[in-house]
Amino acid sequence: MMRGGMGNMQKMLKQMQKMQKEMQKAQEELAEKTVEGTAGGGMVTVVANGHKQILEVKIKEEVVDPDDIEMLQDLILAATNDALKKADELANDTMGQFTKGLNIPGLF
Repeated sequence: MMRGGMGNMQKMLKQMQKMQKEMQKAQEELAEKTVEGTAGGGMVTVVANGHKQILEVKIKEEVVDPDDIEMLQDLILAATNDALKKADELANDTMGQFTKGLNIPGLF
């Protein structure tokens, strides 16, 4: 009886190691995937990766008004927050496959 328990434990450890490798690969792939956040009908676009790193900020020339810098700042902020929200969703979708059925606060 003890022997079966050890075999199950070894099998479970192998499955955990496999899952750990898959999680690591998924994390690495998140760095390669990008999302775009936009504001002002596409006047400002922010590109982020799945690790929530901002990669690019695009601002259309016609939205640059020296007399209204606050509007431009608001658009950049809104586009950045949109991109980061999408990066969170991407990470949750990608990494969520590993936590299905687990309720571990703060894991992701």
